[in-house]
Amino acid sequence: MKNPGISKGVDWVVIWIYVFLVVIGIMSIFANEYRDGEDWVQGLLSFKTDYSKQFFYFGVSLVLATFILVTDSKFFTATANIFYAFGIFLMLLVFPFHTEVKGTESIIRFGGGFQLQPAELCKVFANLALAKYLSRVETDFTKTKSQLIAAAIALVPAILSIAQKETGLALVYFSFFLVMYREGLPITVLLIGSSLGILVVATLLLDPNTLAIALTILAVLAAYLMRRQIRRRKSLLVSIALIWLVAVGIQRFGVPFLFTKVFAKHQVERIFDLVGRENPYAANTPEEIAASLNKKKPEENYNVRQSKIAIGSGGWIGKGYLKGTQTRYDFVPEQRTDFIFCTIGEGFGFVGSVLFLGIYTFLLLRIVMIAERQRSTFSRVYAYGVASIFFAHIAINICMTIGLAPVIGIPLPFVSYGGTSLLSFSVLLFIMIRLDADRQMVLR
Repeated sequence: MKNPGISKGVDWVVIWIYVFLVVIGIMSIFANEYRDGEDWVQGLLSFKTDYSKQFFYFGVSLVLATFILVTDSKFFTATANIFYAFGIFLMLLVFPFHTEVKGTESIIRFGGGFQLQPAELCKVFANLALAKYLSRVETDFTKTKSQLIAAAIALVPAILSIAQKETGLALVYFSFFLVMYREGLPITVLLIGSSLGILVVATLLLDPNTLAIALTILAVLAAYLMRRQIRRRKSLLVSIALIWLVAVGIQRFGVPFLFTKVFAKHQVERIFDLVGRENPYAANTPEEIAASLNKKKPEENYNVRQSKIAIGSGGWIGKGYLKGTQTRYDFVPEQRTDFIFCTIGEGFGFVGSVLFLGIYTFLLLRIVMIAERQRSTFSRVYAYGVASIFFAHIAINICMTIGLAPVIGIPLPFVSYGGTSLLSFSVLLFIMIRLDADRQMVLR
């Protein structure tokens, strides 16, 4: 018999989906690591294999989940800012005490093989802090000042992540802008952000001079179409000129700075691998840069190529569990973390992959439904934050494994190997479940 103090109001559908996804993850890690003839029971209990470690972290996550479910919801509103400050402190602590792991400097390693990635945990804290700020009575989100403060809550850990060469997780923090849009952020802000993204992609694909000419033509065309409004308001012409100047400045100076000073060399190479071109920023002169932009790259990135082979070899119904060759014999790099989806694709094929993604889709829709039934702004904002974070991770990771996004190292929620990742996703989800159980309360 369930303890009514824990189970009352709890959304058990979400919990069972969570358990199912974690089990899929452990089984996928097991499929990659297990070799015929090994004692899998001993391996599971040894804490020496990755699947045994993930099983252990799952147990720890369940203990944490139980504590969260018996915690008063008001605890999270009362401590949201404290947790956020603690998360920023942990991220700052990374700089003097980090261990470089596969190009990233965002990990603190302790004895016994345990390591902590504060950028992962800080997603939970940032979500709590954003929910706390937007739920305050004195917060008027129609004011620019409030919008800037909310943006700062999301962008401070993102900037720290970039400084720690963890651009994948930094992108996830930008998903909080979807939450802000739900709470009243003008769509103009999202359009400007989308336009900047399109401009960056265009800068990667087109010759610099060609793109500059195209931007100039667009500015002249906009001025011509708005000529009547410009006659009445001369400031419109100034605005068009400023937008053109900013766009050309980003194209000429902003993007080169981003790819030479912010992104790591291997990340830049992966991005240009994705668009099928040589890395122009490895060149020395402007002439070499312009020439290399027009030069096709003969091969895709090795990781992505192997990932595609593994997923494609699964066909319609897959090779079967423990029968994959590409993923079981280490042809796919990072196959237990960033490329865990390859194991599912090879083992269960197109049908299994679609069903697997259907589970994620159902989970996201369920979280959105939970968000909309909240009486409290705090609970609603937090739930939308959970949905946005999960969506960002799922979309980027899946696109990464099938060659639609650069390889930036981002885990698949509940499935990829990683203790910090599993713990942070579990805490993120169960706080939402706890808040939803008290959805009739108005929390601030």
